Amino acid sequence: MSLFRRNVLPDRQEAAIQKTVSHLRAQRRNRFRILACIDGTDESFISVRKAARFGASDECDIIILYVRPIDTGLHSGGLQVRLARQNMMESGFELPGVSHLKRALDILKAEGLDVSDWSREVQNQDAWGDPAGDNKIEYKGPTGRSVVLKLKTAPDVAVGILDQYELGPYNLIIVGAPSRWRSEFRSLFDSGVVQTIATMAPCSVMVARKQNERMGFLFAIDGTARSMQLVRRGAVLAHVMQRDISLLSVAPDEAARPAAQEAVANAQALLKAMGITTLEARVAVGDVATSIVEVGNNYGTIVVNDERRTKMERLLRGSVATEVVRRAATSVLEVR
Repeated sequence: MSLFRRNVLPDRQEAAIQKTVSHLRAQRRNRFRILACIDGTDESFISVRKAARFGASDECDIIILYVRPIDTGLHSGGLQVRLARQNMMESGFELPGVSHLKRALDILKAEGLDVSDWSREVQNQDAWGDPAGDNKIEYKGPTGRSVVLKLKTAPDVAVGILDQYELGPYNLIIVGAPSRWRSEFRSLFDSGVVQTIATMAPCSVMVARKQNERMGFLFAIDGTARSMQLVRRGAVLAHVMQRDISLLSVAPDEAARPAAQEAVANAQALLKAMGITTLEARVAVGDVATSIVEVGNNYGTIVVNDERRTKMERLLRGSVATEVVRRAATSVLEVR
């Protein structure tokens, strides 16, 4: 029997909640929603800066998420915990993670997103039997834009992040790069948080790194329909961040070079039709993942696609995209 269990609600109450969630999801489909995940490390706060820069328009909502473990010890907090449930930011009783959310708010302000004059709503929800439960503060701007600070409870950080996606939907999840990656064999049994999110998330995922933060985007394309989707979606983000776009297609051998050249030409034509000029376009021959990493490390963000593999295939067999995410020294955006 599991040590921690979700609270079970009566059928009628569960149905009402599902109806509300469905209504919210319908409303949110017209928004570009970014989930930036932090864990208190300096690397994780890069995700907040990226979110602020990607989400500069009024059509974008930003949700900052900190997942804390279930803590039955909080029962001893008594009145303080009850106050924290009412307002986690100003209760005077700091739940684990609150100081990190405050720092994230400061980073947003430094990036030009100041919510101090926006309207504010505090919400709390029971979760996993934890005394403090899930807590969030939603700031609403005059144009309808939203910034949310979410303190979520879960038995596992990756579970909490993927659980939060289900409450979305989200267009993009941003996570900071871990200090080291587990081998593919070990990841089968004990995946790190970032590896799990990069592999299992249904939406596009960026693994954010500090290197070359102000430099342009490199789109790694392979001529498939999905890589054309990569070009469209990546171009929007590069345009929002006012970054140059360069193209790379890697042929595994000389015989495949013409196909790689055609892929680059098609991507250039698509960008031209979108009114975007390509800074550079190149073709390389060699191991695909290695070539993308070697070239891409000179750019601010490498953009790759997930090769239409299922979650289980990505977990068991890996992919070029997964290899690039793991080995690159710069940020990598995997488009889904």
